[in-house]
Amino acid sequence: MAWEFEAPVWVAEGTGTWHFVSLPPASAEEIRDRVDDARPGFGAVAVEVSVGRTTWRTSVFPDGRRGTYVLPVKQGVRRAEGFGEGDVVRVRLELLG
Repeated sequence: MAWEFEAPVWVAEGTGTWHFVSLPPASAEEIRDRVDDARPGFGAVAVEVSVGRTTWRTSVFPDGRRGTYVLPVKQGVRRAEGFGEGDVVRVRLELLG
């Protein structure tokens, strides 16, 4: 199962370095419906992500405060694709496993 969406990049409060994209609520619901709640790793869900020409494997994590999953976006991806905090990016996300 895969999703495509656009969302702004934001920085976690107090860190100044951890950049994330929040998944749309409908996508988060679909993921919740497809994964086992008893999985290890703070509820992490393995995904393959593409932004621009960059594709990588990572995990999305549930964020109770935002009521969705959040996708960490590492510095190498941000540099390669030329975006940062506040920019809106187009994301393709696919569940693994």
